[in-house]
Formats: sequence, C-alpha cells, structure tokens
Amino acid sequence: MLSADLVMVTGKGGTGKSAVAAALALAAHRAGRRVLALAMDPTGTGLAAHLGAPPLSPQPSEVKPGLWACRIDRSKALGEYLRVQLGVPPFLILGPAVRAFDALASAAPAIREIITVGKVLWEVRRKAWDLVVADAPPTGQIGSYLRAARTIVELVPSGRIREQASWMEELLRDQATLCVVSIPEELPVNETAELRSWLTGERVVGSTVVAANRVLPPPAGARPGARRPAGRRGATPPRAVVGAAEVARGARRRPSPALPVRPDDSRGGGSPAGRRGGGLVRSAR
Repeated sequence: MLSADLVMVTGKGGTGKSAVAAALALAAHRAGRRVLALAMDPTGTGLAAHLGAPPLSPQPSEVKPGLWACRIDRSKALGEYLRVQLGVPPFLILGPAVRAFDALASAAPAIREIITVGKVLWEVRRKAWDLVVADAPPTGQIGSYLRAARTIVELVPSGRIREQASWMEELLRDQATLCVVSIPEELPVNETAELRSWLTGERVVGSTVVAANRVLPPPAGARPGARRPAGRRGATPPRAVVGAAEVARGARRRPSPALPVRPDDSRGGGSPAGRRGGGLVRSAR
C-alpha cells in the first residue's frame, strides 16, 4: 500500500481513520519516503493530533525532516484551481470574485468536491512527494469525492474544465489506493460493505484495502474458532484493544506493527446498497 503515489483513508466517524492516516504517513516517512499528510477537512485537528504536529495550515509545513502536513481550505483551493488549472488571472480571483466563484462551486454538481479532491491530486501530480496520504471524508461522503471527476467528464462535453477532470479521473484510477478503516461493530461493517459494493461497480479508484481497527487478538492458547468467555455487557478486557491512535503514537518512537489489512480483489467501485457484511468480517478474523 505504501508503494502507491496516493493513499486516501476513509472510514465511518469514530473508527480511527485519522489515526490510521497518521500511522501510514509516519511508517512511510520512517521507510525513507518524502511524505505529505493532507487533511481534507477544514480544520485538520485529528490528523495534526495524531502526528504530534501544531495546528495545520493550508500550506504544507514540515512536521519533521521529510514529513510534511497541511489541511485543505476550500476557498484557497478554489483560488489555486482557478489560477493553476484554468489559467484565470490572479486579479480576477481576489475578494468578492472568490466568494462568487465559491457560491457557484457550492451550487454546481460535483464542483465543490472536485475542488477539494483536485488539491489532493495536484499534490500527487506535481511530484514534490514520494507519497501523499489524505485523511479523506467519511464513508458516507467519500463516494461523491471519488466520482466528482467522472461526473464533470460526463456533464462537460469539451474545454479546459473537462481536460482537467479527465486527468484527475485517470490519476485516481491508476495511482491511488483507498484505505477503508472499520471496527468490528455493525454500523461500520455495514457501511464498509456498502462502500466496497459501490466501488466494485463504479471503478473510480485503483485499488481498495480494508484496515480492521480495534480487533481483539486471540487469547494465548485459544483454539481456532473458540468463543470467548461471556463477560459483563460492554466490558472490555484490559490491554486487549489496541487502537490506531496507539499505533500512530508508537510510530513516532518505534517500528510500527503491521496494520491488519486485507487487499480488496476489486479495483474500485455500483450503488451503496450492496451486500452487507461481506469482506470486512473476513479481514477482521
């Protein structure tokens, strides 16, 4: 997974996706790669906390030698998109003009998403980094971002905007890996299964990996398939659960344990109303 040019990390809220994104960035950095960790939300507080970094700004800042981090500010990303990708003169994208463009982007189909994901893809395309790790939107929203470039290609018959969307679609399909973080609970498992089913039909991303977070290791000496002794409802055995936050913190001072991931045999994406419970349950065993 770390040999890809881009890893986008998603997951239902509360599954530890920001911690896994930080752990992947730290592991790649320790392996000698030049890494950009990028938060796709406006604040980036989760990613910054797990990296042990100060609050993130829209401009990449060096967390440690060879590891950089930033967050996406949509207004600034819109200005950069208009200037760099569409060749709009700088004096036309200042003040009220930016707000007007931003209002248009919020109303037009897929424009808001392509501005955000386009910033991620531009960082990959300009080849300043060996790896870009994006702390992406949660599973309930990630589909619209992954499909934004294709939507623009389908809606716009020709021109500069369509050309830009075409290379974004191609980069996602050829150079990106989507890491879906889940935990062994019903709602996260169902959302993960639905997303994988959707990806199988849409094929918008190169490859998919499921990271099973907070999976209990088998007790010492336990027979394969043996049930655990029943305990108090809601009780958690002490020291049994190791979350991705612990992995991320540990990555800063010792070699990271391998993430419990299972490569998806599909290459990207149908409808989110797919089969429930498939894939992740197998990977979590």
